[in-house]
Amino acid sequence: MNSVQRSVLFSAADRYAGLVLFLVSTAVLSRLLTPAEFGVFAVVNALTAVIAAAFQEFGGANYLIQKHELSRGAIRTAFTITWAISLAVALILLASANAISQLFGQDSLRRGIEVSALNLLLLPVSGTLAALLRRDMQFGTLAICNLASNTTMALVSIGLAAMNLSYMAPIWGGVAGSMVLTAMLLSSYRDFSVLRPSLSEYRDVLEFGLFSSGVSAINIFYNLAPQLFLAKILDFTAVGLYSRAINLTQVFDRLVTQVLNPIIMPAIVTRRAAGADLRGLYLDAVQLLSAVQWPFLSFIAIMAKPIVLLWLGEAWLEVVPLVRILCLANLALFAACLTYPVFVAVGRVRDALVSSFISLPPSLLALLGASFFGVEAVAACALLTLPFQAAVAIYYLTPHLALLPGQFCCALLKSGVVTMVTASGAATCAVLIGTGTLNLIVGFISALVVAAVCWLWGLIVTRHPLLQHLRQAAEGLAEMAPRLIPSRPLP
Repeated sequence: MNSVQRSVLFSAADRYAGLVLFLVSTAVLSRLLTPAEFGVFAVVNALTAVIAAAFQEFGGANYLIQKHELSRGAIRTAFTITWAISLAVALILLASANAISQLFGQDSLRRGIEVSALNLLLLPVSGTLAALLRRDMQFGTLAICNLASNTTMALVSIGLAAMNLSYMAPIWGGVAGSMVLTAMLLSSYRDFSVLRPSLSEYRDVLEFGLFSSGVSAINIFYNLAPQLFLAKILDFTAVGLYSRAINLTQVFDRLVTQVLNPIIMPAIVTRRAAGADLRGLYLDAVQLLSAVQWPFLSFIAIMAKPIVLLWLGEAWLEVVPLVRILCLANLALFAACLTYPVFVAVGRVRDALVSSFISLPPSLLALLGASFFGVEAVAACALLTLPFQAAVAIYYLTPHLALLPGQFCCALLKSGVVTMVTASGAATCAVLIGTGTLNLIVGFISALVVAAVCWLWGLIVTRHPLLQHLRQAAEGLAEMAPRLIPSRPLP
């Protein structure tokens, strides 16, 4: 097992443990909090996430990872600039919390924003140390730190919700998780000298940060804008429903994309420095990602009702049509996680910002207009905006890779066949559940098994390249198993 495969394994363990905690905590919180209370939390989270994304890219993870030769002065400068901006932003948030709550006509937002501002003071420390561990491929250490943080977040959120703290429960849970993550990273890295204030290389940090923060902020704002629009134009119940639909739609991101995200950037930059063919790497990655993402989203769309009933409960059934629409729309984003790392690898971060400025403002206007027609209209709008955004990003990316349209289509053909085969199996089980032939739990388990068998059969029939990677992963796990299981001496 090579270093990249080992990193994927540790990253997967990290993300899957976090996903299990997320699924369990969400299932419990969905029965303790109303959609309106979730809506308030979603708006607070949206506001702080957009701001955090903007300042973190000034010397954040992407800057530290993409540097070929990272000096101690560059690390200290990146941390100093990030911390100074975060402090200023936290103070601005505290000062404007009352005005923001009045803008949305919800007094409870003020308290949530004030508490969430505490996270901004911790992010520069945890973000810098996590980026350095990622750069060194220390994903095992990161997994332990993140597990402790996510466990704390889940336990605190559920405990406070049970004590009737309403929407403030997950907000305080997030702060507690950030505190534990920061403490764990500090105890793991131990070289505190990298956190000393310095501005020795501020020009380099700011030059990269201006473009990188712009890309990050505008993309995150776009993803969270529907919740802000719905809160202002409709009500917080609509926000809660849309937020839960997004959570379910993005389970693939938690299962796959977020496992790969910490590895994609350093892996592509390293391969580029070694003179590898980026076009071949990109097409291989697109082929592999689409073979997993498309069948997964198709399964979620077909089985949306059973999943919502089992996970969230009957009070959230209005989420079902939203989930189906968003799953279909997200099929267009099969290569989204590759776009920015490739732009960075070829030294064209500016093109990433330009493509975002071309595709996202019209998409935001469309979402704003759809908000006046209800939450389902906002979800349906994604059927137009997400393919448009993907097309613009690919248009700007292809010249740097000398990529032809025919090559792109060929890379996706086998994945399309695998998706249709998987969807047919899931649809058969969905019909049996709908007619009452199978009860909810048995039907859902049957759908999982049938879809998995159909997916594997589709890979075999099409001779998809993903099969070889699955074999290598299985062999790697078999090699590691004897080292993970301690042997006992014979008596």
